[in-house]
Amino acid sequence: MSDPQKTPSPWTVLSVTTLGSLLASVQGSALVLSLPDVMLGLKADFLTLLWVLLGYLLTSTALVPLIGRLSDLYGRRRFYNAGFIVFTVASVLGGFTQPQFHGWDLVAARILQGFGGALLFANSTALVTDAFGKEKVGMALGINQIALAAGFVLGPLVGGALTAIDWRWVFWFNGPLGVAGILWGWWRLPKDHGQKEGGHFDVKGTIFFLIGLVGLLLSLSLLALPGVSMAVVAACALIGVVGLGIFARIEVKAEHPFLHLELFTNPRLALPNLAAALNALARGAVLFLLTFFLQGPYGLSPFWAGMATAPFGLAFMVAGPLSGVLADRWKPALLSTGGLLISAIGLLGLGFVTEATPYGWLVVFMVLMGAGSGLFNTPNITQVMSRVDVRHRGVTSATRVLLVNGGQMVSLAVVFPFVLSRMPEDLMAKIFLYGGGMASVPVVEANLLDGIRLAFLFSFFLTLVAALISALAYGKREEAGGETTLR
Repeated sequence: MSDPQKTPSPWTVLSVTTLGSLLASVQGSALVLSLPDVMLGLKADFLTLLWVLLGYLLTSTALVPLIGRLSDLYGRRRFYNAGFIVFTVASVLGGFTQPQFHGWDLVAARILQGFGGALLFANSTALVTDAFGKEKVGMALGINQIALAAGFVLGPLVGGALTAIDWRWVFWFNGPLGVAGILWGWWRLPKDHGQKEGGHFDVKGTIFFLIGLVGLLLSLSLLALPGVSMAVVAACALIGVVGLGIFARIEVKAEHPFLHLELFTNPRLALPNLAAALNALARGAVLFLLTFFLQGPYGLSPFWAGMATAPFGLAFMVAGPLSGVLADRWKPALLSTGGLLISAIGLLGLGFVTEATPYGWLVVFMVLMGAGSGLFNTPNITQVMSRVDVRHRGVTSATRVLLVNGGQMVSLAVVFPFVLSRMPEDLMAKIFLYGGGMASVPVVEANLLDGIRLAFLFSFFLTLVAALISALAYGKREEAGGETTLR
């Protein structure tokens, strides 16, 4: 019998990566809906619940560049398959957490889950690009984006149904899907023939990069949490800046650098990456803001607030694959720029909502944001991934994930204190976890609504800046050359 790994179909590779994306995205949106029951079941406080969310994001962001580099050196298939294993094991452990630890064992499980997520995210885009080639990569990446949008739409349904049984099933349901992904990936993902990068692993550069990155990300995470000393935040930030400064000096002289600086200095790669980072900075807190608006001034329960945001995911689901097909035929930079402008219109509309705004108008604004995000995302990824050599696609994909996740964390770190400083912490927890409106505290409601609207307008202006950067990237298109060689 022939070995299927010798001649794998690109579509089977896409099916494996799509399953991984679906697994991670459903988990995220379903977990948010189950947080009230998690809080009660584990006797946790609001701060611990925030670390359940931030611990995953911090770990998956910090480890992505390291995993991308290792994957280029030693093969993407083994690291991607390891991601399924780690994510599945962490999910099962998360379901077995106990109340005597007050939720901190769940934080540990989520950190491990973030490690598995990093293994998946760092290699997913590179595997798809390798399988389909530059001519059809836009279409494939667009289809892969459906899983992210589908997870966002299905998450509230899955989370609501499973939480009604027991919140632990929000984690346990990943078990069968994870096992299927492990078996399917082991059987169908191609071996890394002729795609590994030569050279040695830069241990010194890696150590200082991780010290610097973790320091900065930790300072951002602590900034978003109530009651944390600014001295601690400043110390973490200082460690981060010094670590990254030392890392930059090492990388300039390194024969085999850990992170290719051309990804930040070559305009053909740096401009699309910068546009993606700014878009993430603008968009990172949008759904968080929508949740607070819908559960606070708008007066919806957590479940119905989650359902009310479905138009965003549905629009993204339609626009993602469509933009991927178009990116293979038209100029990706023009498509991504148009997507950002469409998103900006939706954000501008949200900047003027009130508790009396008809839901129909909210749907219009969310559809514009979702369609614009879908139109931007796939062409932007296509721009970057089609411009690098096959040997460097792992670290290139990982760098983009780092920038996007980092932008999201900065967005939360800026928006969280600004918006929520306008309301008492106990009321903040009540609204976030249980919803139901704020009719009994009209002054707090007015302050919160003002903060939310200002944050939406800030996101609007950031999106316009990202659109300008994306438009500049059009001038660095393919006439400047084919694949960029990274040192």
